[in-house]
Amino acid sequence: MKRSKARQNSAGFTLIEVLVASAILALMALISWRGLDGMAKAQTSLQTRSDAHQTLQVGLAQWRTDLDNMASLPNVPALDWDGRVLRITRQHSQDPQAGLQVVAWTLGKGQWTRWQSAPLTRRDAWQTAWTQAQVWGESAGQPAPSDTHEVVIQALRSWQIYYHRDGAWSNALSSAGGNASSPSNTLGAVSALPEGIRVVLELPDTAIISGKINLDWVRPSFTVAKQ
Repeated sequence: MKRSKARQNSAGFTLIEVLVASAILALMALISWRGLDGMAKAQTSLQTRSDAHQTLQVGLAQWRTDLDNMASLPNVPALDWDGRVLRITRQHSQDPQAGLQVVAWTLGKGQWTRWQSAPLTRRDAWQTAWTQAQVWGESAGQPAPSDTHEVVIQALRSWQIYYHRDGAWSNALSSAGGNASSPSNTLGAVSALPEGIRVVLELPDTAIISGKINLDWVRPSFTVAKQ
């Protein structure tokens, strides 16, 4: 009789013990899942923010590259700003021997957007691309899937361009930088180009990256005159 009781006592866990153990395991699993889910969300958020920073940095680098490679040729405008579209005549990005390119930047559909032409080797082709860049600015921001000439860079609320001349910054559409109705706003000769260009980008508050960005560019050939 005593031996039978001993067997019953050592036979295993009671139902209550099993339920308590199951509840503890379920609670631990829930806590672990929430921890892993939180880590996954944090990692996704950091990756999204990192991608947004990288995209913006690539866009700003392209902006500087376009200006650095600006071409100043006789009777060929190098730079034009009409308050909406900035057009630049530049050397071809991969091969300077391939000819020129016309690139344009604008704010279209709430997106900072860039357009570029194919390589240009004839003046009539350049003139067509120069005009096309101006027309493009009216519908920029929503490229067709087959449009390989337009790239959406960054969501923007607004942007502004300033020129640096004679030691001071001024609005590019002011009298110092030319105006939309004046031929002086289309600049060709090196002597007519501004010493520097400042772009001010205002990013939306709802974007991953928000606030204002000021980027100054100095003309590579610019030298300060000795007094």
